[in-house]
Amino acid sequence: MKKVFFVAILLLAGTTVFAQKGKVSSAENYKESGKLDKALETIEYTISPDNPKSDKTLDWPRTWEVRGEIYQAIFASKDENYKKLSDNPLEEAYKSYMKALSLDDKGRYTNAIKIKLTFLIQDLTKAAVNAFQAEKYDEATKYFENILDVEKTDMFKKDTPVDTVIIYNTGLAATNAKQYKKAIDYFKQCIKYDYNGGASYGQIINAYEAMGDTTAAVNAMKEGFEAYPESQNILVSLINYYMSKNKSEDAISYLNKAIEKDPKNPTFYFAKGAALDKLGRSDEALKAYQQATEVNPKFADAYYNMGVVYFNRGVKQLEVAAKIPPTEQDKYEAEKAKADVQFKKAIPYMEKASTLNPKDRFILEHLKNLYYRLKMMDKFKEVSAKLDSLK
Repeated sequence: MKKVFFVAILLLAGTTVFAQKGKVSSAENYKESGKLDKALETIEYTISPDNPKSDKTLDWPRTWEVRGEIYQAIFASKDENYKKLSDNPLEEAYKSYMKALSLDDKGRYTNAIKIKLTFLIQDLTKAAVNAFQAEKYDEATKYFENILDVEKTDMFKKDTPVDTVIIYNTGLAATNAKQYKKAIDYFKQCIKYDYNGGASYGQIINAYEAMGDTTAAVNAMKEGFEAYPESQNILVSLINYYMSKNKSEDAISYLNKAIEKDPKNPTFYFAKGAALDKLGRSDEALKAYQQATEVNPKFADAYYNMGVVYFNRGVKQLEVAAKIPPTEQDKYEAEKAKADVQFKKAIPYMEKASTLNPKDRFILEHLKNLYYRLKMMDKFKEVSAKLDSLK
């Protein structure tokens, strides 16, 4: 009798297991027939703590595989009622497939799960791009990271190259989400795999600057320029840094390299002129500004800065004249006349700048000052009228 009773217990236990696994099949059937609400309700019951028999299916890979399929179907559904069944169906699908994979220690379901994950990567990519375009950057970052996690699994890693495009896009999403440390890690991976090296260094520099870590940013600039000397982005970052710190000699050194690489870029000549002027090398500054206008004859700021160089020379000469004692009037007038020569040289450059940028009040005010100083009253009245019309 004991043996019969023992066999009966085994049969009963087997029946319970089959009944529970049958619910997984039922959930799949509901999914196939388009009844996603029923499918979700059924599959969730098979893993629910409230289900006393859930231990029969909780560790079965097939349970989680089917659960992943159902959530992926919810994502793809056009029915808004079904879409409301989950706030983040792809995340649940991802977790389910990865759970199935971790439970499949004998590899019985590996091929089937790989196919599901391949389709999931497509859906995650679509979701990541949509989230990025909608400026939901945290969400986009998470989707991209899910893709990378799937691609790191043994089943994909052995026959799939490193997806550098997704790594780079993950970094971009993380940057926009202000997850700067994470972004830096992803861009460093891009550099490791020699993907978009110059641009990746540029993103790392921007991330460090956003974090307020100037030292790390400058180190990244130098490291990046050494590794990718052809990268204009890195070069410009270095130039801007040294210009902002008033380290004009360093800025000029990198500007010369920039001009060598891109001689048709007028902003490099302009920046070089500004750096030279800060060092008091005004003749060289004028030459650099002139080169900027030769490359771009409509570069108003370059003409204006040439005018400023001559104007400042005139101001310095007035300071010389002001030191002459009142008793030496003739000498004072001679020195003052030298200042007027410089002011007159400034005018054509200021006028050219104003012609190119006629609504710039700052340039007009400067011209008004010059005309008044040189007693060019007709011009003074004309500019005054223009200023009044711009009020």
